[in-house]
Parts: sequence; structure tokens; C-alpha cells
Amino acid sequence: MTRFIDLSHAIEHGMTTYKGVAAPHICDYWTREQSRANYADGSAFQMGRIDMVSNTGTYLDAPFHRFEEGDDLSMLDLDRLASLPAIVVRRPFEAVGLATDAADLDGIDVADRAVLVHTGWDRHWRTPAYYEDHPFLTAAAAQMLVARGARLVGIDSHNIDDTRPGTGRPVHRELLGAGVLICEHMTNLAMLPDAGFAFTAVPPKIVGMGTFPVRAFAQVNLT
Repeated sequence: MTRFIDLSHAIEHGMTTYKGVAAPHICDYWTREQSRANYADGSAFQMGRIDMVSNTGTYLDAPFHRFEEGDDLSMLDLDRLASLPAIVVRRPFEAVGLATDAADLDGIDVADRAVLVHTGWDRHWRTPAYYEDHPFLTAAAAQMLVARGARLVGIDSHNIDDTRPGTGRPVHRELLGAGVLICEHMTNLAMLPDAGFAFTAVPPKIVGMGTFPVRAFAQVNLT
């Protein structure tokens, strides 16, 4: 038997993922009432419309997000996105602080795996606390993950990099520069086992875009 665990936040009209970035606008493009006149049998359909920036909700970063010559979403083969062997690294922010450094990953086998960093920060989703002083990885941690062969790195936080004033984006540079994908704003990582499950986060196949929301989920075998 298999259990599927949803690791994505729902996208709602007007919600904020990043302060200062436009919220999604979700509406009807074609209402059921409008459609009925087009069908002899009175059939009705809804066709929706959404206007949003690509960094909305739970999303995947491809190399193009950081590097102009990097792979965009359309260039990502499905074996980089679907049914990846995965592990969870437990880094509860109340106990260990905000930073996950290379030493915190020492001894963990990340080769050919999706590495999901569980901080518990998702409890602050859609509250003012979510955007400030959030958990992150250090550049040294990113370098170790690249050197040891991680395929994807996810986090249940506002950003995988430290976003406090005066900081850069070294984790995005190290991971995406090496072709390691990033999944940010995850949730429900507490529901996962430490290992022995598969992870999927597939965005639409869009040319010229490096970031887009995903329905990220884990597949856990119960037998």
C-alpha cells in the first residue's frame, strides 16, 4: 500500500508569498452562466484565469532562475522531478536556530536524493512572522550538498538563503549553478519518515521561465 502526502501550500486569490510582490488574481474567464448559451443541451462550463508571478506558493527553482544560460522549466527531464529517492533532514528552528551549516549535514547520505530540510517554519505561513528571520542554509551547506551529489534540495521556509539585509543568495548560486533544483515554501514535512520515500515536484513545461508553483508530494510505501 502507498500513502501520498501533500507537501504544497494551496494558492488562493490575494495571498502573499513575498512581501512587495504582487498577489495572485484568480477569477472566471468564462462563467457557467456565459457558457450555457453556447450549448443546445444547456451544458455549462467554468474556465478560470489566474494572473500571478512565478514565485507563488510552493514552487520549484530551475537553474534559469539564477543563470541566464541555465536550464529553464521546459528543459527539465522528468527524472529530475518525479519519484526521486528522498530523505528528510530535521532542523527544528526552536532547538537548533536558523542556520543549517555543512557540519549539520555531515554523515548524511545525500547522493542522488532529494534532500528536504524540515525546520517547522511552515507553521508561520500567511502570518507576518513567516517573512522575517526564517531558517536557511549556509553557502558551506550548499557546497557540501553539491559535492556529495544531492539532486534536489527543499525547505519548508520562506527562502533557502538568508534574506536578512546585507546578505546575498549564495545557496541559490551554488545549487542552481550545479544543476541542483530547489523547492521552497514546502509544508507537512513533519508527516514524512526520515527516509525510504519518493518525492515529486513537477512544474508546467514552460519555455523561458525558471520558477513556477508545483504540487509537491511524497509517496510513502506502507508495507
